[in-house]
Amino acid sequence: MFLQRFLRKPLRPNRSIIRPSIIVLLIAFNFGCAQEHLQLRDSVEETTWQPWQILETKTGRILSSPEWLKELVNYEIVYLGEEHHNQYHIEAALKILDQLSSNGLQPILGMEMFGWDGQPALDEYLSKQRLSRSEFLDEVRWTQNWGGAFQDYEPLVTFARDRGLSIRAMNPPKPLIRQVVQAGLAKVRDEPEWTHWGMHHEDIIDDPSYRARIINQIQRCHGGGHEDHFRTMYEASMVRDEGMAKTLAAGLQEIRRRAPDSRGVIVSYTGGGHIQYGLPVPMRVARRIATPIKQTSVYMMSFDTTRLEEIREFMREDIADYIWLTPMGKNGPPKRCR
Repeated sequence: MFLQRFLRKPLRPNRSIIRPSIIVLLIAFNFGCAQEHLQLRDSVEETTWQPWQILETKTGRILSSPEWLKELVNYEIVYLGEEHHNQYHIEAALKILDQLSSNGLQPILGMEMFGWDGQPALDEYLSKQRLSRSEFLDEVRWTQNWGGAFQDYEPLVTFARDRGLSIRAMNPPKPLIRQVVQAGLAKVRDEPEWTHWGMHHEDIIDDPSYRARIINQIQRCHGGGHEDHFRTMYEASMVRDEGMAKTLAAGLQEIRRRAPDSRGVIVSYTGGGHIQYGLPVPMRVARRIATPIKQTSVYMMSFDTTRLEEIREFMREDIADYIWLTPMGKNGPPKRCR
């Protein structure tokens, strides 16, 4: 934009000279930046990688954890992508929430593990009203919407409860997603449940870059399926990511309305697939907000020496703004579909 304004009225006598000069300058500048980018990436000795390090994917640098945590206060949304049921990723999230709270903020925690139909029970449990733990799990529909051991994620809920923080259930209800998988998006749009959950005003954007990533992953993880099944699974992925973006965007707009001149932050906690390359949720949130958003993404990854090539690949492709290496979870490394 600056160059466009600068060149809007070039001097005619020097026209043939200015343009090639600028082109050469831009090429040299871009080449220099690219070289610097590569050199910064290559400057880090991979043999020094170890658990609890934070890698900046743009440069390859290993960052100081205390200083980096303090910098997160400058963002409106911090996306955390986990390996499911890894207790060290919960610990990492708690470090971030504690740091933000220590800086005087009251972060809103968004969690993929809860569906919209469980939000009333979630609000009631956090306010320490009548619900016992078992009643909470029943009314929040934990088994239906997520399943697995609640105690894996309970530390996040307990932290929010103790600190008086709110949690936003990010996921559209599982029955709605199941309908999309079974019948396809076009048919489900006509169902009463689609309107009931406020999706009738939503645009489900089929972005080409997102499609290329997700379709490929679905086919590798569910090989041998029928093409129609791949299609409906892909549509369900879009609905889930659009629904989670809807939740986060509403939370951000609420923060801005409530305190336009003060700081507020949302910490989004989902599986790593929902933040990869900025495509699934971050891109959809940005599309919903008319003004620029300060947001950053952190891909949490259990570390051992057998995953070096995987880390290199994620660094090369900028899977997120940061990769946070952690100890290996009790279930070992996640299995990658091939």
